[in-house]
Amino acid sequence: MKSKWQMYRAGLVNFWYYDEEEFHFADGKLLLRGSNGSGKSVTMQSLIPLLLDGKKSPDRLDPFGSRARRIEDYLLGEKELVERDERTGYLFLEYKRAGVQQYLTTGIGLQAKNHAPLDFWGFVIHDNRRLGHDLYLYKTEYDVDDGKEQKIPLSRRELESLIGDGGKVVRTQGEYMELVNRYVFGFESLDAYADLIKLLIQLRSPKLSKDFKPTVIYEILND
Repeated sequence: MKSKWQMYRAGLVNFWYYDEEEFHFADGKLLLRGSNGSGKSVTMQSLIPLLLDGKKSPDRLDPFGSRARRIEDYLLGEKELVERDERTGYLFLEYKRAGVQQYLTTGIGLQAKNHAPLDFWGFVIHDNRRLGHDLYLYKTEYDVDDGKEQKIPLSRRELESLIGDGGKVVRTQGEYMELVNRYVFGFESLDAYADLIKLLIQLRSPKLSKDFKPTVIYEILND
């Protein structure tokens, strides 16, 4: 039998306050440490469960269940601090099979514009090529005024051309969720996979240990 996939690396490109950032897992585990307000929760909610099913509703992004912030805000920034009309960003999760050099990457691309619907696309790379090693989610252009090279995130069409036959790019959240299940988890139905996501959301509650009685935790796990 093949060893199971483990989360190996996560990445953000042109998203929130990150130009480009990677987070490396150890045996599928990651510990984020920092003071209050340093961005631990925002970083994690931008990866899980968002990159597992692609659902972008505000209450899904906030572990406290608030609907105060939309995913567009993570791209365009807070109006009081940043003047930005348009931005394209990427998030991805790279998986690796334990003991072998076999890799798989899933991710999403987002384009936000003021006064326009959010554009979304999801992708999988299944031919063992790795982001940041064999291919990149951006192109570089020289800025004459600034005198520096700028990283310009790829459009959906550019990403499709780059991935080619070594993966797939889809346009809807449902198609992306199906991709992740097919290549990573392998549940027989999307309903079964959706049950896993619901469980993860219930268990990530920041007040789980404070407010939940053992009987409530038992009921969640039993469900």
